[in-house]
Amino acid sequence: MHLQIAFFALCSLVLSAQEVTLRLDLSKPGLPLNADHMSLGQGGLSDDSIWGGRIPEIRALHPKLIRLFVQEYFDLMPSRNQFQWTKLDRAVDDIVATGATPLMNIDFKPRVLFPTIDENVTDPNDYSQWEKLIAAMVRHYKDRGSTLQYWEIANEPDIGEMGGCPYKFTPEGYVRYYRHTVAAIRGVDSAAKVGGPALANPDSEIFPALLRACHEEKLSLDFVSWHIYSNDPSSIRATIEKKKQDLASFPELRPEMILDEWNMSLSNDETDPRFQPVFVAETVWQMLDAGLDYSCYYHIRDYHVRLDQFKRFLSPRGAIEMAWWWNRKPQYDGLFDFQNHVRPAYFTFLLLSRLAGQRVDVSSSDGRIHGLATWDPEIRKYSILFWNFSSEPLAVNVSVTRVPADTTAAPEQLDSLAPSDDENVRLRPMPSFKLMPGTGEYPVRMRPYDVIFWELDSKSQH
Repeated sequence: MHLQIAFFALCSLVLSAQEVTLRLDLSKPGLPLNADHMSLGQGGLSDDSIWGGRIPEIRALHPKLIRLFVQEYFDLMPSRNQFQWTKLDRAVDDIVATGATPLMNIDFKPRVLFPTIDENVTDPNDYSQWEKLIAAMVRHYKDRGSTLQYWEIANEPDIGEMGGCPYKFTPEGYVRYYRHTVAAIRGVDSAAKVGGPALANPDSEIFPALLRACHEEKLSLDFVSWHIYSNDPSSIRATIEKKKQDLASFPELRPEMILDEWNMSLSNDETDPRFQPVFVAETVWQMLDAGLDYSCYYHIRDYHVRLDQFKRFLSPRGAIEMAWWWNRKPQYDGLFDFQNHVRPAYFTFLLLSRLAGQRVDVSSSDGRIHGLATWDPEIRKYSILFWNFSSEPLAVNVSVTRVPADTTAAPEQLDSLAPSDDENVRLRPMPSFKLMPGTGEYPVRMRPYDVIFWELDSKSQH
């Protein structure tokens, strides 16, 4: 006991010099945190069940949405007036099995409607047939009873084959394509949510062109979407703030905002295994703090592509670039790697999934330290997640106020360097301790890129 008191006293001296304080007030649970809105997606890489063997692990993350590329390898329109859904059904069923809602990204070009392989040809040769195809797809899933709700018009239409998709639109061409596609969707399902444009460059001229068209023509626009890859979470947040500014000029539109591809920089210049897990936590904090409605982390699993499959609908150069990127270059995007091993970032999402219920106020005196906390009235426990988004060790004073009587903290530490992917090893349990009723301060030594979780249980609240 005397050693413990001495340790806490020593830490207090260090903390006083550092002046790093994380404050939590347990007395004011607010609105739902909606951490499950920070969801997932899977790249357009194959018609295989890429992550189907990992459904239980993804279900454990409780994602609200999972984005799916509806790509040409699903062979939805093999010939005129003929449709087939079997391959796509398997991909949709994998998503539904996790409890998530599929976000269907429309980015395919049936050969019968696009006989020439050319990313700059963005209009089908018969828009009535295109609308018939889209209507049939929407009707199929509506009749099937699937939980489909979101239909996204194109993927990275501003860069085309460079983004692994067969379209490269002009702003005018995208608006025309959007107009026809949305009409077909809404003609079958008036409750469907439609939107786009899923831009690779958030500042592409396609975005203001879409907003103007929706304003002038009263086109439906239930959500707007875009992508960014950056090692700087504040840069990711900046795209959200910019979209808010853009939308402010069209107050009648009021679409949801969905950042449906994000991750570290694609240059792969940060390979420290400790970085990505804390990067996920910090980026999610920035998104929630900025008021983002949904995001889809890209992606669930890295996967090798088949060159012959992409040659069917991309140019030879586009298909080769796609295969070179996914089959030769180092990849760090997936929660599971090429060999289906779980990466440490998976466990950040697992910890985030515990933040169910009402948001609890958390503030920090240092921008390197952030946290999220909730009160879950169902299990009657507080969950607290906090992290050190820096390469320096930091001494943090966790100050907790309005603590109920007889409260115990059960801490865990995410260990990205552990030799095993066993959940009990990655999320390493630490000794439990009692919290003082009312207000107490607790010194925590945080390693570089540390992620720590506390669960608070009070017998007085049971």
